[in-house]
Amino acid sequence: MNTTPVMPSAEEEIWRYSRIGELDLTAFAPGAARTETVNAGALRATGTHAGVAMETPADVFAALNREHGNEIALVVPRGHAVEQVIEVVHHVEADGTVSYPRLVIDAGEDSEVTVVERFVSSDSVTALVVPVLEVRAARSARVNYVAVNQLGTRTWQIGHQQAVGHRDSTIRLNTVALGGDYARVRAEARLVEQGASAQQLALYFASGTQMHDFRTLQHHVAPRTHSDLLFKGAVGGSARSVYTGLIHIAKNAAHSEAFQTNRNLTLGEGAWAESVPNLEIETNEVKCSHASTVGSIEDDHRFYLESRGVPPEVAERLIVSGFFNDVLERMPRGVDVEPLRRAVADKLAAEAVLTAGAAS
Repeated sequence: MNTTPVMPSAEEEIWRYSRIGELDLTAFAPGAARTETVNAGALRATGTHAGVAMETPADVFAALNREHGNEIALVVPRGHAVEQVIEVVHHVEADGTVSYPRLVIDAGEDSEVTVVERFVSSDSVTALVVPVLEVRAARSARVNYVAVNQLGTRTWQIGHQQAVGHRDSTIRLNTVALGGDYARVRAEARLVEQGASAQQLALYFASGTQMHDFRTLQHHVAPRTHSDLLFKGAVGGSARSVYTGLIHIAKNAAHSEAFQTNRNLTLGEGAWAESVPNLEIETNEVKCSHASTVGSIEDDHRFYLESRGVPPEVAERLIVSGFFNDVLERMPRGVDVEPLRRAVADKLAAEAVLTAGAAS
């Protein structure tokens, strides 16, 4: 019996513009990332909790994760506010392997938790990592999640985040994507009971030949729900980025509010960014907006700094850092953003060196 999974194709809308045609899954042997946790303590739960948000796998990669995944489940008791930030770090170290980390956050009624999940590999490792995140926020629960992609330049990531918010809950899904060769995140928030809210933030920066690929869904199922999305990206060299997002307001979700914004900076003639926001609204009594931009740094901004003695390469770094600043400032309380600022600054400096080398 042939058990080889049927791979998707770029002809499918959800995979449009992607590099999925380059992936040969059979080239990777099953493996596992080395995972560390900090401050998880008694919240670690045994057994499988898969399905709390993603009842059935959304695609072939989520199905493979469900079958082969190494799960970490964090169950937050009712009424419990976790003061310390929980950290989960996946070290992808074995060359030629595919790993399937799965993180489940199940927050009880009126609880609060902040979790930072990091993915790390060196530039010498050729690997595939297929992570799944599931978040369930019960009534009045508050869940803050930050994913940080610091993968090496030969590692692929195909990830899926799915969250479900119940009455008066708040979910914040944040992503900082700097690494990887091809790095894809499919992030979905479903608001299934009145008063639920979701915030989705992302900062992504691709250089060289990297590609960052984001597909988002803000799905309002219940009335008087609220969602807000802000994704900001930059691409340099011959790098690429894709953002496609959908706001879906169901018939029963009257008086809901949903906002979606995607901004992109192209830092070189060879860089390319695609932005496709979408609305699907099945009731009239809502407030919705979407906006997207793709463009280079404005000459006025560059001229302002250079006229005050700032060198051109420094001016560009300052402008891009400022472009990302509002995303970093909205990170959850307790999350140390300074290492993220430095990582962005280091990447900008490296991009400037490559650009100068190409021009000389």
